[in-house]
Amino acid sequence: MLVVTNSPDSTDPALATMLRETVAGLFPALRADLEALVRIPSVSNAAFDPAHVAASADAVATLLRDAGLPEVQVLRATTEDGREGAPAVVARRPAPDGAPTVLLYAHHDVQPPGDDAAWDTAPFVPTERDGRLYGRGAADDKAGVVAHLGALRTLATLGDLPVGVTVFVEGEEEVGSPTFLPFLTQHRDLLAADVIVVADSANWRIGVPALTTSLRGLVDCEVEVAVLDHAVHSGMFGGPVLDAVTLLARLIATLHDDAGDVAVDGLVVGAEPTVDYAEADFREDSSLLDGTVLAGRGSIAGRLWTKPAIAVIGLDAPSVAHASNTLTPRATAKLSVRLAPGQDPAAAMAALRAHLEANAPFGARVSVRDGEQGKPFLAPADSAAMQAARWAFATSWGTDPVDIGIGGSIPFIADLLDVFPDAAILVTGVEDPDSRAHGANESVHLGELEKVVLAEALLLARLGGAAG
Repeated sequence: MLVVTNSPDSTDPALATMLRETVAGLFPALRADLEALVRIPSVSNAAFDPAHVAASADAVATLLRDAGLPEVQVLRATTEDGREGAPAVVARRPAPDGAPTVLLYAHHDVQPPGDDAAWDTAPFVPTERDGRLYGRGAADDKAGVVAHLGALRTLATLGDLPVGVTVFVEGEEEVGSPTFLPFLTQHRDLLAADVIVVADSANWRIGVPALTTSLRGLVDCEVEVAVLDHAVHSGMFGGPVLDAVTLLARLIATLHDDAGDVAVDGLVVGAEPTVDYAEADFREDSSLLDGTVLAGRGSIAGRLWTKPAIAVIGLDAPSVAHASNTLTPRATAKLSVRLAPGQDPAAAMAALRAHLEANAPFGARVSVRDGEQGKPFLAPADSAAMQAARWAFATSWGTDPVDIGIGGSIPFIADLLDVFPDAAILVTGVEDPDSRAHGANESVHLGELEKVVLAEALLLARLGGAAG
């Protein structure tokens, strides 16, 4: 069990001042390293060249090797059916006698850029505007890589690191980490740690840090509605027969009640959070169009963090450009369901399937194909590691961190807990509400990134007993 022996009252303020000055001096080089990583188009989607992901892994390995970590490897997992995963970087320095080992996680792969026309500048050309660095991966999650790198460089000024460190930089997070669990099991001895820091979340807002204490889980599926063996003339047969797109729309409409809350029996609803998300901020951050009414009941934070949500994220139906005057025989939607903490994903999938099959409109044939499942996450708020993190973030920002949930999902955290059940997991962030991760004009706020670097250096020093 991790024990942090020093208290905030015993912390040497001179150490924090020295580390702050060190981070400031190192930050221009760290920014340059981030820009170099952003220039590598390391999209892990199968439609893109995997050579770029390999190049990104090699670049990260070089940075960690140059930071003084003596053991650096680029590794891949192999699944039972012989599939090989994307390259991940594992870099290690063993712990001093009696000190804990800390695993620092980030990922070097990125989302596809989407339509270049939606970007104000080229997605893989890092560009600074108004204190933000723009580019695909600048926030999610190459800034996380740089946060770990910066903390290690900063602590190197103290001499030997006060803790053992393992840096694990994954290469397939943006495609669902398909070989993550095999990687953990195949390299368990390399990755074992007392504390795991996952730098892949967000802060509350500019100037206010956050610690992510809950994450929603995930299930998704494809639901097909079929009504005809083949397309028929819409004038000859329309009226007695409703087309499959209309019937699919009617089925999708049953997923929510009139207020917009999820109407699927069997899905968990958690307690309301202690902090809320102001509606004006939410509207601005989400780019909600004027006049659009928010869906659901309760606080906005609760609707985002502790209640389920269902979205249609894909639709297979005739496009407008290729439409003909026929009744569509079948149509398919892909549904994404976010799960509240405490929800079992298998039970949620069973509840969703039962709802869809029970609400088949006009006797149409409804087929459900299960997809991805990911467990939610709920962290203890008062563990020794969490207390150390609160101190580190408060010292770096000059204001206490906010405990937040995240509406999104990081399913691999459940895998970490399964393989390393005794480890304390801290989910930290480099993003802010305007980072636009996964979207056009993704960016990281450079001033906030500098604070993240300092906070992580302080956290590692505190966990190693060097901050008292």
